[in-house]
Amino acid sequence: MQSASYYDTVGESFYHGLVLGLCAMMDHRYDITSNRESGEGRYDIQLMPKMKQDPGILIELKAADKASEQELHALAEAALEQIEERRYDTEMIARGMISILKYGVAFSGKHAVVKMKQTSGKK
Repeated sequence: MQSASYYDTVGESFYHGLVLGLCAMMDHRYDITSNRESGEGRYDIQLMPKMKQDPGILIELKAADKASEQELHALAEAALEQIEERRYDTEMIARGMISILKYGVAFSGKHAVVKMKQTSGKK
């Protein structure tokens, strides 16, 4: 609320860069990629663990202008559904990940909602 201007937060690209920058601090444990193909589409951010006992992480971001709290919850849920429907976890499953954390994140201005689902990677 104090550092970013409302005008800084226009569009999904701002949030994507913000979250990707935060994830970069975990590069000692994860190979971090952005906007790459997996399954039937392109995920926003993937953190592939360097050690198989760590969970894989997939993050899908959604941004909306002037969204209500209820709309943000629905957008975060839609982001999770997109991860599932487009099978963004295909690469992680192929690499034998034991656990995959999937995050749907919705932003509007300075407000955010995060939804998470954990699945087993091995099939």
